[in-house]
Amino acid sequence: MSQKEELVARAKKPAEDALRLHPFYRGKIETTPKCEIRDFQDFAVWYSPGVAAPCKEIAQNRELVYSYTNKWNTVAVVSDGTRVLGLGDIGPEAGLPVMEGKALLFKYLGGVDAFPICLATKDPDEIISAVKWIQPSFGGVNLEDIEQPKCFYVLERLREEAEIPVWHDDQQGTAAVTVAGLVNALKLVGKDIDKVNIAMIGAGAANIRTAWLIIAAGADPGKIVMCDTKGTLHKGRTELARTHKEKWELAQRTNERGIDGQVPDAMRGADVVIALSKPGPDVIHPEWVRSMAKDPIVFACANPVPEIWPWDAAEAGAAVVATGRSDFPNQVNNSLGFPAIFRGTLDVRAKTITDEMCLAAALELARCAEDRGLSRDYIIPTMEEWEVYPREAAAVGTKAIEQGVARLTLTWDELYKNAEAMIARSRETTRLLMENGIVPRAPRD
Repeated sequence: MSQKEELVARAKKPAEDALRLHPFYRGKIETTPKCEIRDFQDFAVWYSPGVAAPCKEIAQNRELVYSYTNKWNTVAVVSDGTRVLGLGDIGPEAGLPVMEGKALLFKYLGGVDAFPICLATKDPDEIISAVKWIQPSFGGVNLEDIEQPKCFYVLERLREEAEIPVWHDDQQGTAAVTVAGLVNALKLVGKDIDKVNIAMIGAGAANIRTAWLIIAAGADPGKIVMCDTKGTLHKGRTELARTHKEKWELAQRTNERGIDGQVPDAMRGADVVIALSKPGPDVIHPEWVRSMAKDPIVFACANPVPEIWPWDAAEAGAAVVATGRSDFPNQVNNSLGFPAIFRGTLDVRAKTITDEMCLAAALELARCAEDRGLSRDYIIPTMEEWEVYPREAAAVGTKAIEQGVARLTLTWDELYKNAEAMIARSRETTRLLMENGIVPRAPRD
């Protein structure tokens, strides 16, 4: 077996393991008590008749729900299953393993209690209604794997109408982590964000929001060229004004050279390519990488398989390569963002999650990696560096306070210490459950 064949085989291993281990555990999350149960008399406190007392207090003052229940630390992961990973519209049941996995990461990496809510509807207004109906039970909502352009409408409406923070991880989460990686990749190759030409392959929810956050981070919109399935976005694509307002807005602000073509045309001479399109390989060809500017940066972030294998991109001359996978260096993955962003949001009881809060998270992530020492195989922290999450949470909470969208005011140190304690508790709980056999040891190959 050649080295490349070995690398491909290794890349397929997580999927093989997933098919063995998911039925073994029959799900990845469960609820457990967080209060004392010394004997059955305690249920008179936690349930009837004692529970009536806090109920009456909350009826008089709804804000007390944050003190008397777990609402303050609870997030709903809501999906209709129409845009799951790179698999497309596979339905809410098939999307449930992803939403459970999201909830698992929320807890282990952010100390946030999250629950999957997969909806048996594709109607955007029904999704909006469902979220508004369940918001009394949750401190925030993470929209997940909802197809575009519907996802833009759902998010926009809920950010205006919901009483709790709502965000779409495929938009804001992807954007935050991508910007963090890009900031450090540019440092490594000695290029300035406001001077580089950026090709963006794929014009879905993730890349559209990423483009806007890159612009907020200092990129020149005129130097960005985005491609959808029909080709580059430019002012001549007037059909977008009728069919897709988000693409049309970018078509008018980006691509100042008026490049009218396909992916190879967008990549030619570019300093950076950010691909969030369809699973590869062979979506991006090595010769297209060779046509880029000196020391090109390649983010091939489609899941579960990147648009080009990282070794092929490097062989074609890429100076820095990132993917969305944990088994390759430079994983640009939402898991570095959403647990800590919601941790900081919940801890200040923010009313919303702004783009500025996402950018604060991105820049703190970038600083965390820089503090450890950047290299071409290390432009962004890994999930193993759990100390990153409290820093990111503190940055987000601080920005929410600065913007006036927080209901609570805490110092950076208070936010950091709280996040650190919550995350440490989650990790220690998992360790103890495994150590004592309550979480059984999984069979291994």
